[in-house]
Amino acid sequence: MSAAAELAMNQYYDRYFDRQATKILPGEYYATSQPEVIVTVLGSCVAACIRDRVNGIGGMNHFLLPLDGSAEPGKPTQSARYGAYAMELLINQIIKLGGRRERLEAKVFGGAAVLRGMLLNDVGKRNADFVTRYLANEQIPVAAADLLQDFPRKVYFFPETGQVWVKRIVTIKNDTIFEREREYRTRVKYEVASGSVDLFEE
Repeated sequence: MSAAAELAMNQYYDRYFDRQATKILPGEYYATSQPEVIVTVLGSCVAACIRDRVNGIGGMNHFLLPLDGSAEPGKPTQSARYGAYAMELLINQIIKLGGRRERLEAKVFGGAAVLRGMLLNDVGKRNADFVTRYLANEQIPVAAADLLQDFPRKVYFFPETGQVWVKRIVTIKNDTIFEREREYRTRVKYEVASGSVDLFEE
């Protein structure tokens, strides 16, 4: 499996919510059929919280598009193909657990303008535009969205009920969010360039 798209393994017991929790880092995804909470912190990255609205099986991913300066006319860019790969990993995991694709709904978050030095590339906006366009093309309805702006977000997703709690991080005490996204961006750029990610050739 690609190092830029991994099944999240950081699990712990959340005393506040009184349930099992899974923390998602950049490049990870996780789906469950149990009454759990999935947590992530987003800057320029986006997260899609997707669930089967009938049986509550669902999950979350956390990804950003690699920069792609060129594209052949009529063909999807490397960035878009990578984004589709990240989305399909999560959707396939939900289906594997018993979800039905025709019953999926999504809530999407992130895409903020927070990566210093990357503002000219509209990193957050590109990610936000991609995830909304992808879901529209796949006919997966978006039940809620909190995208763009200029602040990171902490997201708590409860697939069983579809509830999402979003905490907007106005005061940033350290550079952990930025450093994680910079490191992840470097990893993604290398993997797409080296061909180590299956990008669904058309």
